[in-house]
Amino acid sequence: MSPQAEVKSFGHVDPVWQKIRTEAEAAVEADKVIAGLIYNAILNHQSLEQSLCYHLSQRLDHSDVDASVLNRTFNDIIENDKYFRETIRIDLAAIFERDPACNRLLEPLLYFKGFHALQTHRFANRLWKRGSRDFALYLQSQCSRLFGVDIHPKAKIGCGIMIDHASGLVIGETAEVGDYTSILHNVTLGGSGKESGDRHPKIGNNVMIGAGAKILGNIHVGHCARVAAGSVVVADVPSQMTVAGVPAKVIGTAGCAEPARNMNQLLTINGAKNETDE
Repeated sequence: MSPQAEVKSFGHVDPVWQKIRTEAEAAVEADKVIAGLIYNAILNHQSLEQSLCYHLSQRLDHSDVDASVLNRTFNDIIENDKYFRETIRIDLAAIFERDPACNRLLEPLLYFKGFHALQTHRFANRLWKRGSRDFALYLQSQCSRLFGVDIHPKAKIGCGIMIDHASGLVIGETAEVGDYTSILHNVTLGGSGKESGDRHPKIGNNVMIGAGAKILGNIHVGHCARVAAGSVVVADVPSQMTVAGVPAKVIGTAGCAEPARNMNQLLTINGAKNETDE
């Protein structure tokens, strides 16, 4: 079977795609005003991949590089990339599981700019690796302009990522983000000066990064750590610990085995314990 045929047939046995289609059909019945969007973005397509490529290209459409060019490029990238196709579904599941405002899988696919920014980065990253660096940087620029999210195409980002609200997120060129990490709005994974080379943070798996946190320099945040909202982190963070403050210091354990999935952002105050510390 050719890769093209494999992608097309995948939708017929794909429970994630079938659930999204069912949700889309119910949404059309509930609100006819939005029916055109839902048909164009979801119901007119045979697979989740085709739906994502079409809808994202429409959102990124511009006279400089129009939607039809973007759609062809995205489909070409994703067609033979099994890992990318799996990652889309894992990212959707991460948002559905962790975001209390997300009640259907179709919501991030249609509306959530954090999901759209992340998938735009994944396409830009593939283009960067292919050597199409100007095209990749163009996508970075469009992503920043439209979604308020600036991720360098070379940055390495794992699967199962939730970027909640997303506004103001900056991730630098040599940054790395591990699997199943949750990142809130206005977070910076940046450098600490004008140095070149490997200069950005390395984030472990299942890390919870609170709103407004700044993690600066070529430092490591260990697996299953928590970075409190508003913290400025300039030194390594041990695994399974919570850091807070300016500059951030260790204030206790992460409070649970998987902080990025738990999403508890409350800190111990005056000796009181978080519910997750029990």
